[in-house]
Amino acid sequence: MRKRSIISAVLAAAIAPVCAGIVVLTTTPSAAAVGGSGPYPADYETSTSLTNHTIYRPGTLPSEKLPIYVWGNGGCSANGTSQLNFLREIASHGFLVIASGSPNGSGSTTSQQLTQSIDWAVAENGRQGSKYYGKLDTSKIAVGGFSCGGLEAYAVSNDSRITTTTIFSSGLLNDSDDYQLRRLTKPIAYFIGGSSDIAYPNAIDDWGKLPSGLPAFMGNLNVGHGGTYGQTNGGEFGRVAVLYLKWRLKGDRTAGTNFVGPTCGLCNTQWQVQQKNLTLDGGTPSPSPSPSPSPSPSPSPSPSPSPSPSPSPSPSPGTRGCSASYAVQDQWGGGFVAAVNVTAGGSAINGWTVTLTLPSGAVITSLWNGVNSGTSGTVTVANQSYNGKLSAGQSTNFGFQGNGTGAGATVSCTAV
Repeated sequence: MRKRSIISAVLAAAIAPVCAGIVVLTTTPSAAAVGGSGPYPADYETSTSLTNHTIYRPGTLPSEKLPIYVWGNGGCSANGTSQLNFLREIASHGFLVIASGSPNGSGSTTSQQLTQSIDWAVAENGRQGSKYYGKLDTSKIAVGGFSCGGLEAYAVSNDSRITTTTIFSSGLLNDSDDYQLRRLTKPIAYFIGGSSDIAYPNAIDDWGKLPSGLPAFMGNLNVGHGGTYGQTNGGEFGRVAVLYLKWRLKGDRTAGTNFVGPTCGLCNTQWQVQQKNLTLDGGTPSPSPSPSPSPSPSPSPSPSPSPSPSPSPSPSPGTRGCSASYAVQDQWGGGFVAAVNVTAGGSAINGWTVTLTLPSGAVITSLWNGVNSGTSGTVTVANQSYNGKLSAGQSTNFGFQGNGTGAGATVSCTAV
């Protein structure tokens, strides 16, 4: 059921390019801090092997490997310098940043250009003779975008190479696109311009629909839809983007303290903060402070309460207790979207595997919140790292999109 008005969707689509234009106009040479504030003064360049893109990098490549950040511009503008100050600031802190669109380019971009940016960076890191040969950390890749560029970031966020997604002043325009939320498996962060930001209702709607257990952060700064990209070093949005990327892509726990916990660095400031499933080390918070009442793992069951349920030291497979239920959420001529709910039994579990038997002709094309083996017939789906531990009676879910007909599938669950 649609929760966002058609009017707000149309306005978001119409105004995003206007705001992007404002940012471009305010990015004058006098407003730009050349090189950014980081330890590696940065600028931008182009490459003949990556046309229609703008590459931001430290002027002198440091000895440490550079994580990769690919970016979609406001208004899906093909001007790769439309958020110049903001992107150069990030690069100056030791990142390779690639924006869709050439410097001062015209026209519009597509989400495919973000994938091209990742492909190119990975290839250059492995190409002898490249200035980036062995200089990039291809295991740490983030995608982000502003306004319409945020929609492009959503579109590619299920790329298995992506470590985290960052959404700036953006949110899905139609509930029919909510499958993009259900397939998220990596941490996500939202940086929105407060209630006056035209994207605010859509971002809040997306926030409420994120998969349970997904690590997520939302910060609202009351600056409206235009953000602070054109300010010196990208302003406050530039500062928090650097901190978030240092945490997620470089493992900087000090930077991470700005986002995690009730006393986080952005908490109780001009930012309005929301958090889901965040821990400083990037792991998943335990669903309950200490698993279940008294499974006393000591070999001798002593005079422990509850005689009969006594969880034996090594339960046989399948007896630990979990159940699974299956539902088709959407069905159309050539395909469907389905969800599987997994619930722990009477004691805590450390992981689960669902055996899914699909109807004849049905094929999984994408799956989120789980790891599948196989795409047709009998398929097994194991938990992700963040949704395997469940306390007694706790539930999680995974979903998938497929070709064919979804009705008639069966599921069973085994827990560990």
